[in-house]
Amino acid sequence: MTDQTIKADWIAVDWGTTHMRAWAMSASGSVLAEAVSDQGMGKLTRDGFEPALLDAVAPWLDGPTPIIACGMVGSRQGWVEAPYAAVPCPALPGGFVRAPTQNPDLQVHVIGGIKQTDPADVMRGEETQIAGFLARNKNWDGVICLPGTHTKWVHVSADEVVSFQTFMTGELFDTIATHTVLRHSIPAEGWDSAAFATGLSDAMARPERIAARLFSLRAEALLQDLSGPAARARLSGLLIGAELAAAKPYWLGQQIAVIGAGALSRLYVDALATQAAPATQVKGDAITLAGLTAAFRLLKG
Repeated sequence: MTDQTIKADWIAVDWGTTHMRAWAMSASGSVLAEAVSDQGMGKLTRDGFEPALLDAVAPWLDGPTPIIACGMVGSRQGWVEAPYAAVPCPALPGGFVRAPTQNPDLQVHVIGGIKQTDPADVMRGEETQIAGFLARNKNWDGVICLPGTHTKWVHVSADEVVSFQTFMTGELFDTIATHTVLRHSIPAEGWDSAAFATGLSDAMARPERIAARLFSLRAEALLQDLSGPAARARLSGLLIGAELAAAKPYWLGQQIAVIGAGALSRLYVDALATQAAPATQVKGDAITLAGLTAAFRLLKG
């Protein structure tokens, strides 16, 4: 719920496909209030973004207010398309795009994404988290992993994004668990750490056999009473293991940061540890806000 007694010096917005989060900010960068909305990009037409934003932040407005927004709000299907900058480039290349508004108190600036032509890849929203991490970790070189539906591995050097690669691991897990024959064996919940470790080890050792290993989950459930939690955990281990094997040129011998709170990011940290590749886990919300703050400072010059 929005605090109606707060007046923001500026507003930070993280606008994804399913949700939007906004923070009322002081000039010094302190959080004054927070609002969360289920009005993500996927639910809105182009003319629906301004009303959705006002529903969340109107009580914080006291005259024209700068608003910095990142995420899918800047996609082709979003409020306004914010172009991609090509690597190598700073995480925040600047040149933010102004969104069209009818309310004069809204001064909405949208952060653009980053693209890579060979191999073709794009990111939108993650660049702000990378910028936030670098703002808090000066002169940091290494690899940043951002787990999620589409996990990204990003090589950072000299405060620039040098290259990156996206893996559809999270989406593959959901699709395999709910829309293939394995749906009969994979429950919606449950976990078995030993089964995850087995799947991870199998995939890291022989990633080319993953398709066969996947069907074995069904066969073992039928013939050997493999439990649902064990099947779910092993599926995760197989997919993350295949990802780590493919991403090895990124993380091997590098300083590694994993951005994101919760169990998924912890799985990546633990999986990397089995490969003698220690990683630091960083909370995603705090880093996103740090990136939006860096963008505001860049806007203000």
